[in-house]
Amino acid sequence: MDKSPEHDLDQILSVGIDAVLLAVNIIMPAMDQSIQEEYKGKTNPVTKIDRDAEALIISEIKRHFPHHSILAEESGKDTNDSDVLWVIDPLDGTTNFVHGYPAFSVSIGVLIQGIPTIGIVAEMPNIKLYTAIKGQGAFMEGKPISVSRTKRLIDSLLVTGFGYEHGESWHKNMALFKSFTDKTQGVRRLGAASVDICHLASGKVDGYWEYDLSPWDSAAGIVIAEEAGASITRIDGKPYSIYDKQILISNGKLHNEMLNLISESL
Repeated sequence: MDKSPEHDLDQILSVGIDAVLLAVNIIMPAMDQSIQEEYKGKTNPVTKIDRDAEALIISEIKRHFPHHSILAEESGKDTNDSDVLWVIDPLDGTTNFVHGYPAFSVSIGVLIQGIPTIGIVAEMPNIKLYTAIKGQGAFMEGKPISVSRTKRLIDSLLVTGFGYEHGESWHKNMALFKSFTDKTQGVRRLGAASVDICHLASGKVDGYWEYDLSPWDSAAGIVIAEEAGASITRIDGKPYSIYDKQILISNGKLHNEMLNLISESL
């Protein structure tokens, strides 16, 4: 890989962490305030905090890397044509944030030449910073993390999420929710994909699946999860890309068993 400053992974990670923490510092004080929200669709909220956090993140990135490309949830793709792409979710779990439910995050993933290479997630409100560089391990608050060692689905705890639109994939996920609930110790639903993935990476849950994702939902988390030892595919078992709308992640030991149950259930 190019060793120029534009591709210095440690520098990119450092700038990304600074950008994430700047966003955290405007999100957290707003948590207990009355928040005015708008809607992208019937039930998908966006707030001024989302937009302000995103603008702050982009400004910090552009200050250091003006030629890098950016794909962000609220503002979309910029016009730069770099092989370094920052993928930003300024507030993952906006619905939770608006209601004061304690599961939301700031999430930044960096792709280099199309490969997810750096992941940064700040879980809130009890702030935990998850980071990873491809090939260098995954960390929470600077300490190494790894996936669980659970070997049997019946002994596992899973987590999932549901999209805002109640279409075909929503109904498929309801079927999977029932099947996995019957065959595990439980299935949780937090409402923030990046938090779900980081909980898997740190061994708190053993498997995760979801439909109707956008690139910013998983771009950071999959680097962290993979570096923590996770297996990642689509729900149908095919190779996963951040541009896919479906994902299955496990601790590796449960992956085939999860795929088999999915096949039987759909």
